[in-house]
Amino acid sequence: MRALVDMSDSQVEALDVLARRKRRSRASLIRAAIDDYLARHRHQQVEDGFGLWGERELDGLAYQEQVRGEW
Repeated sequence: MRALVDMSDSQVEALDVLARRKRRSRASLIRAAIDDYLARHRHQQVEDGFGLWGERELDGLAYQEQVRGEW
């Protein structure tokens, strides 16, 4: 898939310098940057889920029974 991305002149220049230094195309650097960004945020989303139960004294089943008892 192709995507159109607006970048500043300084971003394009910096990307071109890096592409020459790494001997890679600008497109391959952008794809690698997107992969890195997605991987870091995917990992962060998983970590955000840990510890949601917090400091509750009840285990999951006891909490469920307590809440249902309120009905």
